[in-house]
Amino acid sequence: MHPYRTHTCGELRIKDEGQPARLSGWIHRKRDHGNLLFIDLRDSFGLTQCVIDVSSELFSVAEAARPESVLTVTGRVVRRSDDTINRKLPTGEVELTMDEIVVESPAEVLPMQVAGDEDYGEDLRLRYRFLDLRRERMQRNIRLRNGVISSIRRRMSEAGFMEFQTPILTASSPEGARDYLVPSRHHPGAFYALPQAPQQFKQLVMVAGFDKYFQIAPCFRDEDARADRSPGEFYQLDFEMAFVTQDDVFSAIEPVLAGVFEEFSGGMHVKKPPFPRIAYAESMLKYGTDKPDLRNPLEMRDVTDTFRGSNFKIFASMIDGDGKVRVHAIPAPGGGSRAFCDRMNGWAQDQGQPGLGYIFFRDGGGAGPVAKNIGAERTRALRDDLGLVDGDAVFFVCGIPKAFNPFAAAARLKIGAGLELSAVGEFRFCWVVDYPMYEINEETGDIEFSHNPFSMPQGGMEALETEDPLSILAWQYDIVCNGVELSSGAIRNHRPDIMIKAFGIAGYGAEVVEEKFAGLLNAFRYGAPPHGGSAPGIDRMVMLLADEPNIREVIAFPMNQQAQDLLMGAPAAAEPERLKELHLKLSLPKTKKTKDKKI
Repeated sequence: MHPYRTHTCGELRIKDEGQPARLSGWIHRKRDHGNLLFIDLRDSFGLTQCVIDVSSELFSVAEAARPESVLTVTGRVVRRSDDTINRKLPTGEVELTMDEIVVESPAEVLPMQVAGDEDYGEDLRLRYRFLDLRRERMQRNIRLRNGVISSIRRRMSEAGFMEFQTPILTASSPEGARDYLVPSRHHPGAFYALPQAPQQFKQLVMVAGFDKYFQIAPCFRDEDARADRSPGEFYQLDFEMAFVTQDDVFSAIEPVLAGVFEEFSGGMHVKKPPFPRIAYAESMLKYGTDKPDLRNPLEMRDVTDTFRGSNFKIFASMIDGDGKVRVHAIPAPGGGSRAFCDRMNGWAQDQGQPGLGYIFFRDGGGAGPVAKNIGAERTRALRDDLGLVDGDAVFFVCGIPKAFNPFAAAARLKIGAGLELSAVGEFRFCWVVDYPMYEINEETGDIEFSHNPFSMPQGGMEALETEDPLSILAWQYDIVCNGVELSSGAIRNHRPDIMIKAFGIAGYGAEVVEEKFAGLLNAFRYGAPPHGGSAPGIDRMVMLLADEPNIREVIAFPMNQQAQDLLMGAPAAAEPERLKELHLKLSLPKTKKTKDKKI
């Protein structure tokens, strides 16, 4: 007999009745019924109930073992009585007698319980992550993650993509976030950078003549945490293709994403390819965001002219005072009651807004202060233009769209949820396309890249030389699912002359471009194919499939919100000898010393 197990803890069935068996696992739960002691033994595959009688000389051993101690138990498989069968367990018709017990590893008193679903604070969970990972929820999430990655690898390989591994120690690259720097012992004063993404390397793979590249790529960015972004590191499905248009990229990745989501959605409906495409400007107008949740059917409309010159002086004066001010309407079918409108107005005030203007429709007309001030004719025209009827409502936001869009987007989602208009049990994908190449920095007035500086401008060199930079669109795109951005991508700029011109418009001299991107530019000068790709985030995909609100729930060993690894104690101070070896001296910020105050 094997020294640890003949079966896993999820394997025994009624067909094994009467057979000897040996199991190894963790004590999940213990139940003392006086003359009988029951132990639920758990391993990676499941759970089996084990039983020992008080008359056994090993009873004291079983009784003394704490939860999460590791046992090896040998005995005989017996049928449970009809009234004790557990139909929720695959092993629930049988139990194992404990004729031999070996305590492989006793557990100390637990800082947190593994059995059950009690909610513990994040710091405790991350400090004892090895215990947290034993819990059913985390086991399920990490197994899901493994399945998703395995499925992606298979699907990408079947689609003709070749898997690569690109360098982790590389050069710093301005890609929108702070680099993690690694000092070089052999080159005093010089630093490697951990890659924010394999952006330049995957493009070099295309230049090297490989047609389709992919990688489950680790990426490192020194940025703050969010619910959908883990600080420090994350993983993405990084892929690139040669001799492709934007349509080719979409056609290649849509079946992979849809297939993975169908495989692991647990029966939820998945939007079939081809996915809808929404221009960036249209998305910002209709949804107030470039990450629209299409499960919500509500679309905003620009109704500025309805309020221009009206007697609703708050909006009218703002419109007259600044040509950038717009009024956007959020229709609310079925929301035509004062109670609902007042709740939305109160919610807006809770969000730090002065309120949320509204009209609700009844008896063939509009009601509320806004309707009263703009008059019956404008109210009627607004209702007809928006396709609303009695029993409906409409809400308004006014200001400069760039400033009010985050609130407008949140209000749209709040209205859709409050009126139960949003679809549930679905995954809806869309592409957001036609991003502007440049934007104005409101503080400095300078022209800056609005998205990815490595993208090909639509119209190429001619557009850069003849058009207003703010009117130029780029071959850039985002893939979005249920309001979560999974990735950004682009058809790349593979021409050195176009790249230097594009960076020049954003204020970067040719010498800066040559210095920062020497490797890429040099490669492009020896024949580069047109190419493009994207990089959907693995962590965010699993977060959606697991229906988890926080990305740390689908990562085995994440950092906390302060970018600390509480389990391993990172970051930590380095020994002076090590700093000397790396030619480093610390210049720490000064801390204010406070004196005790006597009261």
